[in-house]
Amino acid sequence: MSELLGLIDQFLEYLEIERNCSKLTIRDYKHYLLTFAKWYGEKSIESLDLATVRKYRVFLANRQDEKGLTLKRITQNYYVIALRSFLRFLIKNDFKTLEPSKIDLPKAESRNLKFLNKEQVAQLIAAVDVSKEEGLRDKAILELLFSTGLRVSELVSLNHEQINLDRREFGVIGKGSKLRLVFISDDAADWIQKYLGERKDKFKPLFIRYSGKVIEDDNGEKMRLTARSVERIVKKYVRRARIPVDATVHTLRHSFATDLLNNGADIRSVQEMLGHKNIATTQIYTHVTNPQLRDTHRAFHSGNK
Repeated sequence: MSELLGLIDQFLEYLEIERNCSKLTIRDYKHYLLTFAKWYGEKSIESLDLATVRKYRVFLANRQDEKGLTLKRITQNYYVIALRSFLRFLIKNDFKTLEPSKIDLPKAESRNLKFLNKEQVAQLIAAVDVSKEEGLRDKAILELLFSTGLRVSELVSLNHEQINLDRREFGVIGKGSKLRLVFISDDAADWIQKYLGERKDKFKPLFIRYSGKVIEDDNGEKMRLTARSVERIVKKYVRRARIPVDATVHTLRHSFATDLLNNGADIRSVQEMLGHKNIATTQIYTHVTNPQLRDTHRAFHSGNK
């Protein structure tokens, strides 16, 4: 193993043990840093300089996937963010290398905020056939996502004992190991109850898969639905309902936030419910939910009658 790969392993262990990062985060950082290591070769990390980083960024900008598509600017930034975090770890542990603060991140292109309105959410949820247990599961998942704004990693990690259907709430550990209280709508609670009522197993995971071999070991941990499977479930019903938005699990999180703000919730409360560390992250929703902007346009734009 090269020196650089050994240092990357140390950094990933640090993320897991000391930072308590999720497996998904560690997996992503591993991918980003191994890409850098393969490009950088056998050179010492001490010799890394800004000129080399600029060449690496050119490499990222021109890199193509198997379909011939280049990386989006925001994705390129993720690679550089991972490199800066790695360098910060090295300096903290007395390794001599490039100071990460010298590496600037270019402003990423702005992204359109995709969300579904109330009618589209209802259309999406209505597309589920609940005549089978799998359909009940999917209905419960969609209702819960819109009811809570959960991240997909938070959803799939849920267990039976976490959910209090009487109080309509449960606790979840989100990004940065931050604990927050999550509230369930009456509709979501009803469908979770119906789904669990059909389950004959004693598996720990709240949502389980129905394909492949049944593995009962470790309270059915191997039966737990994966994040990728949940993404596929959402895509399936978006297509079936013919929603004119390329909606994902995160779109339902956006829809949850905009629904609250449109109905008068204050932004600090929405920040807490989303588990955002910084209020600025929550404020991306305000430009699409501010009724005063619509009223101002209606009152003062010359094109209005």
